[in-house]
Amino acid sequence: MSARILIVDDLAASVKVLAAKLTSEYYDVLTAHDGPTALEIVSREMPDLVLLDVMMPGMDGFEVCRRIKKSARTAHIPVVMVTALNDMRDRVNGLQAGADDFLTKPLNDTMLFARVRSLVRMKRTFDQWSQHQQTSRDLGFDVDPDMTDVHGRAAGVIVVDSSEIQSDNIRGVLERDGHNVTVLNSYIDAAQHIAGDLPDVVVVSMDFEGDEPLRLASRLRSQEPTRQVPILLIGDAEDESNLIKGLELGVNDCVVRPVDEQEIVARVRTQVRRKRYQEMLQSNFEQHLSMALTDGLTGLHNRRYLESHLDGIVKRAGDGGHGLSLMLIDLDHFKRVNDTYGHAAGDEVLRVVAKRLLRNVRGFDTAARFGGEEFIVAMPDTPIDIAFAVADRIRTKVAEEPIPLPDGSQLTVTMSAGVAELVEPGETAAELIERADKALYMAKHDGRDRVVRADPFVKKTSETAVE
Repeated sequence: MSARILIVDDLAASVKVLAAKLTSEYYDVLTAHDGPTALEIVSREMPDLVLLDVMMPGMDGFEVCRRIKKSARTAHIPVVMVTALNDMRDRVNGLQAGADDFLTKPLNDTMLFARVRSLVRMKRTFDQWSQHQQTSRDLGFDVDPDMTDVHGRAAGVIVVDSSEIQSDNIRGVLERDGHNVTVLNSYIDAAQHIAGDLPDVVVVSMDFEGDEPLRLASRLRSQEPTRQVPILLIGDAEDESNLIKGLELGVNDCVVRPVDEQEIVARVRTQVRRKRYQEMLQSNFEQHLSMALTDGLTGLHNRRYLESHLDGIVKRAGDGGHGLSLMLIDLDHFKRVNDTYGHAAGDEVLRVVAKRLLRNVRGFDTAARFGGEEFIVAMPDTPIDIAFAVADRIRTKVAEEPIPLPDGSQLTVTMSAGVAELVEPGETAAELIERADKALYMAKHDGRDRVVRADPFVKKTSETAVE
């Protein structure tokens, strides 16, 4: 996994040794020897990870970390703080400053590389959601997230630990921090229980015999409901190899006993904050995407989505020789509905017709509101005879079933449709729609409440004028 890593340390020898180790693992390494330079490089280069020494003259590592995490642009760049001191207060201060992890010199290379890989994977996930966020911005939506819910409410935590004493201690610590904690003292059905509750964080002790904690972590990562639930492993020094395996399996964080109360609180807060922020980005993007590509009244795709999607359908049909038919539908005398019964009635007619349309086409057909009272359906792998029959069935359903209106009355409406088939590979989506539109015009001209087939496509050829 290639990534760009910034090493920040005022000791040149330390930088050189660490850079050599990371370069040998095929990482792209950047270096800085003081805090201000580090912040400038972070802002300019946007590295995938920062390895940050705590003790530096002038601006120390804690302040550098706080500034990285304070900026919305760089807040999700993982920061691992490195120190020669194994002081618990330093660890807690680093985590409270926003650090994603804390390592003590001399560094264990195996643990270092496992941590790096784990945090780079996390960073790549956030990068993907940042790209989605930019897409929302390009679509014209306000993408500045409301961070209140990320920090504001209590988290649900499940603690899996065979020791009742240890699990009660962890529960007490986390409950005092305002979290809702459930304890499981048995591995049996733990994965099923977690999938049912979907907590914000799962804390798993390595005290179970054998490899049960790792199998639990693997199972949680392999199941769709729990794939994104953060997992924190707690073990003793002799569990280090299994903790490293856990990181490789996708565990989010691990800590070695003895664990300070404030450290476990800080690590759980970090995991909760990450999870909620990612969920918020995902929810916002899905909402924006739905708003951008879905017609708010009928729930069908809108014209913007159709125009971008139809080009791909036409190209696939033309290149692969697959059939493609398209129906263009227009409600007859719809202006009279609005003028006579009001726009609320007109909206209800459009909603009901859209539902009837969806009930009579296949799941992989593309149904969209084309504009006003017009609808369009693209039907891949469908010859025109079948598309004509489907369109006529929809026409019959619309005409024969009165539509209930908001005031309790009922209204009967009819529709006309034009159906066209893609035959020539050179025909474009716009040309296919144009032929269906001409057929629709003929249906209107011939008395409405009918379906008309479009004329075959004629490829245009350039002609040289002769004087």
